[in-house]
Amino acid sequence: MTTEEPPPKGADLDGFLRRTQRLLGHVDAIALTEASGAVMTMSPIGAVPPLLAQGHEPILQITCRDRNRIALQADLLAAAVLGVTTVACMAGDAIADGDGVAASAVHDLDTPALLAAARDLRDEGRDMAGNRLNGAPAFCLGAVVNPGADDLDAELRHMEAKAEAGAQFFLTQAVYDPPAFERFMAHAERFHSPVLAGYIVPKSGDMARRLNATLPGVQVPEEMIRRLDDAEDKAACSIELSARIIERLAACCRGVHLIAVGWESRLPDLLAASGIRRPPA
Repeated sequence: MTTEEPPPKGADLDGFLRRTQRLLGHVDAIALTEASGAVMTMSPIGAVPPLLAQGHEPILQITCRDRNRIALQADLLAAAVLGVTTVACMAGDAIADGDGVAASAVHDLDTPALLAAARDLRDEGRDMAGNRLNGAPAFCLGAVVNPGADDLDAELRHMEAKAEAGAQFFLTQAVYDPPAFERFMAHAERFHSPVLAGYIVPKSGDMARRLNATLPGVQVPEEMIRRLDDAEDKAACSIELSARIIERLAACCRGVHLIAVGWESRLPDLLAASGIRRPPA
């Protein structure tokens, strides 16, 4: 069971750490997002030391969008020195989606190339120029996959390329259709890589509609949206409906990557309702 938290848009970590404090004992790791949605925030590397001090295991997300291969490798080494052992490599959201539209995307490397570079830092102790490192990092490497992609065959080919380049696990885009996810997993099993099913908790019908409108491959069912619209206690309704989906997702993959979006305090109830994890004694 993992989750994710965005670092703040600023230098004050107090709110971030209050949220992560609530998750102690309930999650196995917290993914630190890197400028999610192409919105500028603190580098996730800056949040690593205080998160480790709290007792959490960080998953560092690192994207190809903003740096060339020199900077990407340098940041991977810096993260290793700070205690990062798990890294999720991804392309990064489009610049046009964020708040820095005058920026230029870099994409010197694509995701498989970044995975291969990180793997070689670890396994070969060499950088991409072939130079020997003075101390190699120890990374578990991951990547992302979208089970709801319009062209699933192409998405599975991308997943295979990432696995061959060094991905040892996969986090998925948010999933709300367990039968469709089961069909995806039947194809993905051939890559022999653990998959954690993503799930963003919809707090209301309006939030669910926004997810459908803005996240490619995400489709919150209309029946779920209607139930949330009609519910007097939307939080209780969300937990009830989400728990049913999460239970089914967890049954056909290695675990769930649950994104609470400000509902960290409700996460223990959701996990208990889904049967994934009971509150600590």
